[in-house]
Amino acid sequence: MKADIHPQYKDVNVTCSCGNNFQTRSTLGKDELQVEVCSQCHPFYTGKQKILDSAGQIDKFRKRFGGGKS
Repeated sequence: MKADIHPQYKDVNVTCSCGNNFQTRSTLGKDELQVEVCSQCHPFYTGKQKILDSAGQIDKFRKRFGGGKS
């Protein structure tokens, strides 16, 4: 078996945009990782649904491609 071919597996501090911090292990080259969603704020795990403002995107689509019904 070849020596020194595997990446280093070290502790990484993960910070979520909701403020949750936790530590895991990874081969990531950095000591810290920032994520947008974690198990503390993801709707699947919390049971709460966040309403996203997608109406602007829908209006933009209809304006570009026509909003008529077929």
